[in-house]
Amino acid sequence: MTLGQKLRERRESLGLTRIQVARACKVVQSTVINWETDRHVPKLYPAQMKALCDLLNFTIEDLVV
Repeated sequence: MTLGQKLRERRESLGLTRIQVARACKVVQSTVINWETDRHVPKLYPAQMKALCDLLNFTIEDLVV
């Protein structure tokens, strides 16, 4: 399973929208779409990475591809 697939699956299982994820990470919605379609790997500041992990109940290790 790719990182994008993991992100999308977890987001959907938690009933979250891409906009909610984008706002939590302080990025635009198209960035989240790019992550989920594996066009880009999340390149976030530590606070943004923590927000993503907290929102999706991931650890940093879960995000390692």
